[in-house]
Amino acid sequence: MGRRVKGGGYAIKGAFLLIKREPSIQVQSLIAVGITIAGFYFDITATEWMLQTLAIGLVLGLESLNTAVEEIADFVHPDIHAKIGLLKDFAAGAVFFGAISAVIVGCIIYYPYLSGL
Repeated sequence: MGRRVKGGGYAIKGAFLLIKREPSIQVQSLIAVGITIAGFYFDITATEWMLQTLAIGLVLGLESLNTAVEEIADFVHPDIHAKIGLLKDFAAGAVFFGAISAVIVGCIIYYPYLSGL
């Protein structure tokens, strides 16, 4: 059990390091805070909260993995290399898919509140 608690500590440390050091995570965290405030303002439903939370977690999680891939790639091959660039592009593409999905979820949730439906 102690190793699990220690592992949780590493995860929390990693999350704080990402927020502290990575501009993309900082921007996405601010967006997440803004959307969360919007959820309270519009009093969204429990189902909408679940979908919104999953969308936020998806984007932040994918961006975190993208950062890890970029850091590993730069460590393994610090010079510009076509294969390393391809790997980084794939990881960035995963973030793009997640972000587009999150925007769609946000539009579906907030359109009725913003349009007065």
